[in-house]
Amino acid sequence: MADNAVKREADSIETDELSQKVKRAKADHENGRGEAGKEPESESILSGFKTSNILRDSAREKNIFVHGKLADQDAVVILEKTPIREDNLPEIFSGSRLKLEMKNDIYSTYRLQVPPHLNEIKTTVVCPATEKHVKKYQRQDSFLVEETGKDYQSITLPYIQKQSFSVQWVYNILEKKAEADRIVYEDPDPKVGFVLLPDFKWDQKQVDDLYLIAIVHQRDIKSLRDLTSEHTPLLQNIFQKGKEAILQRYNLPASQLRVYLHYQPSYYHLHVHFTKLGYEAPGCSVERAHLLSDVIQNLQSDPDYYKNRTLYFPLRADDGLLSKFKEAGRL
Repeated sequence: MADNAVKREADSIETDELSQKVKRAKADHENGRGEAGKEPESESILSGFKTSNILRDSAREKNIFVHGKLADQDAVVILEKTPIREDNLPEIFSGSRLKLEMKNDIYSTYRLQVPPHLNEIKTTVVCPATEKHVKKYQRQDSFLVEETGKDYQSITLPYIQKQSFSVQWVYNILEKKAEADRIVYEDPDPKVGFVLLPDFKWDQKQVDDLYLIAIVHQRDIKSLRDLTSEHTPLLQNIFQKGKEAILQRYNLPASQLRVYLHYQPSYYHLHVHFTKLGYEAPGCSVERAHLLSDVIQNLQSDPDYYKNRTLYFPLRADDGLLSKFKEAGRL
């Protein structure tokens, strides 16, 4: 499944003192809560990291996924260059050093060395990392799966139930046991309510890559396949109030938002993605993302639309669900 679930799943694993430090450091980085003079703790966490291999890297996305050992435990470290912020441009232009590489007529290229505090690398640490985490971050081929309503009942649903994917971290958020300070908006209604909070992939320093998640309070809806016309009030509530909350907090109008669900989802508790329209967020491609507005209209026209509809989605080569479809002769 998607990377987001792996990052979240790490928070639900029972951890020792080292893992608690890792999570505190990650939370401080994500939320900007790190205190001045507290950097040595974060530095000490990675100073003993020993690289085993590179799982994946991308020059386009400017990130790298590294597998290694941290205090004799398997760990995955994700390094990602942060976006350039408009409000930092004056300091970048005035406080940086330039080294000329090439000049030809009106064109010239340089190596620009910015002040250290403007050259941050967003760092996510998963420790201890299981074999599942390592595989999830490895570069692999993907295959497009065709799933009928019958396939879901006979192949996908039994697989989900057998795997018992943990969503305890979701319940911790809903019960305010974790990440309570990150919640942007909440509707506490048990039927149509939800919490809205930033996704870990967004550093919250600019709205150009805005990414928030709405997690429903109902606990019996696993995915798009469970939705019927009875859930349209819930979906409409998320659609309307989520957009209003984002406008109020980030001054971003609904016309600049992409609001959608994933299928297959990265974790089996219904959630909705809110991203800025111009941001190519992971999983926003047509083979996985379903616009919430379309989902609502489909359920209004056919109460059981997603119980019967044939759906297509990509699965990585090592995904256990892909093996089940192959065993059933569906791929």
